[in-house]
Amino acid sequence: MFTGIVTDIGTVLELEKRGDLRARIGCAYDVDGIEIGASIACDGVCLTVIALGTDPQNWFDVEISAESVSKTNISAWSVGKKLNLERALKLGDELGGHIVSGHVDGVAEIIAMVNEGDSTRISFKAPEALAKFIAPKGSVALNGTSLTVNEVEGTTFGINVIPHTQEVTTWGTVNVGDKVNLEIDTLARYVARLQEWQA
Repeated sequence: MFTGIVTDIGTVLELEKRGDLRARIGCAYDVDGIEIGASIACDGVCLTVIALGTDPQNWFDVEISAESVSKTNISAWSVGKKLNLERALKLGDELGGHIVSGHVDGVAEIIAMVNEGDSTRISFKAPEALAKFIAPKGSVALNGTSLTVNEVEGTTFGINVIPHTQEVTTWGTVNVGDKVNLEIDTLARYVARLQEWQA
C-alpha cells in the first residue's frame, strides 16, 4: 500500500523486452535499504524490485507484465523519462495522502492547463467506465500522486497543483495531451460495488 505522497523522482535508465518488459530505474534511494521483492510505486504502478545496484548511480530493476503495460502509460516510457516514486507504506508511517494500492485503473488524458496564481489548474478526460468513481473533493491518484478533485463534469475532472507539488514531483513538466495513470479512490470502488449488490 502507498499514500500517494511522492518521495523521489526516478529516471528510466534502461528498457528491455524479455517476454515481460524489464526496466532499470535510477533513484536517490539508499538501495542498501531496499530488499529484493520490495514494492515501489513508479508513476503510480506498484512494481516489484528484482535487482539493485549503485553503478553509475543508485538503481533498481523491475519486471512489468503485459497486463500492466496495457492498463497504464508504461507503453510510452522511454529512456530518460522521469517517474514519480514512492516506497511502500510501513506500519506507523504518516498517512499524508490517501490509501493508494498501486493498481492503476486506467489512463486519463490532460486536456487543459491554466495557471491560477502560483498554482496550475489541470483538466483531464477520464475513461467513461471510471468517471462515475470520481467526485468533487474526493481523492484520486494521478501518476502516483494523491490529489484532490476540484470539479467533475461528465468524463472531465480538474485538480490544482501547488508549486511545492510541481517541484517535488513530475507535475512541473506535464503538458496537454500527456497520458497519466489514474487510480480511483478505493473507498469509491467499494461503495459502487456495494450499490451493485443492493440494486
